Amino acid sequence: MANPDRKTYLPRELSAGDFPIVMDTGVIAAGQQLSRGAVLGQVTGSGEYLLCKAAAEDGSQAPTAILDQDVDATDGAKSAPIRLTGQVLGSQLTLGEGLTLAAAKAALRPLCLFVR
Repeated sequence: MANPDRKTYLPRELSAGDFPIVMDTGVIAAGQQLSRGAVLGQVTGSGEYLLCKAAAEDGSQAPTAILDQDVDATDGAKSAPIRLTGQVLGSQLTLGEGLTLAAAKAALRPLCLFVR
């Protein structure tokens, strides 16, 4: 009898506490492949979400939500669950170019998204 294969399971835990989580559905703008935990900014006018980048000038430079599920929108915009409130682990967040964890933490706190 052969020994079974052993595999390591590493959970991708995003939640970091018991603050109430409020979820919504957001439209992720086309041309992106994002993983759960991506810090999102909302584009002014279209309302679509992009990975938040500090140098953006379309409204998406301000962190407003956190993606709650991997999404592949390379071929077109897609709906995906986003977190509007809750506590999250900073180590699990994906930050866009120029955005620091400290800046994301400060911007998300007034929105009741707490980064630990």
